[in-house]
Amino acid sequence: MTNVKVKGSGKLFDNKVLEFLTRTNPIIILGMYIPLCCFLMWYFYNYITPSAGVLTLVFFIGFFSWTFFEYILHRYVFHFINESVWSKRFHYFVHGVHHEYPKDKQRLVMPPVPSIIIAGTFFLFFRLIMGDYAFLFFSGFMIGYLTYAMIHYSMHAFRPPHNFTKFLWDYHNIHHFRHPDKAFGVSSPFWDMVFGTYPPKLVKKQATVDSH
Repeated sequence: MTNVKVKGSGKLFDNKVLEFLTRTNPIIILGMYIPLCCFLMWYFYNYITPSAGVLTLVFFIGFFSWTFFEYILHRYVFHFINESVWSKRFHYFVHGVHHEYPKDKQRLVMPPVPSIIIAGTFFLFFRLIMGDYAFLFFSGFMIGYLTYAMIHYSMHAFRPPHNFTKFLWDYHNIHHFRHPDKAFGVSSPFWDMVFGTYPPKLVKKQATVDSH
């Protein structure tokens, strides 16, 4: 398990410009993608298929698809590591630095440059296989991403709320401080339950509650 540091920030590049580009504020990401998604949905509805039902259905399929991708990305990409030097470096660069400095607010959301490249690649892929429906699917997918990003940012930047959403704070802390090989879902534990990575202590606790 990574040696967690409560304060400070990890260094990814010696070059000051590159290092600066690895940091961002969530307001920037929201400002980039919310207007874009709204425009794509408006364009589809006004110039392709003026159907509120189609717009809603495809949008929410895209939104739900993000939750699956979130799980796969977190489990198999962010936590991919073996004994090779490049693997350890890659892991630290994309996610290990976050586990080491979980309170670093400038590295809780993907920076604009890699974000634009990855989002553009996804849009082209969706466009290739879905045609015009990609405008809606991509919008739902990206709003799903923004929802995840804001939840994740809030988990590390603010104290847990005194309501039912506190469970997500506690759940994510289990991933960071107890079981880094479990609890990969951030916005929802659904896919952890599907794929068997739900934290064992929670499973045991639930079983005890059910037995009573």
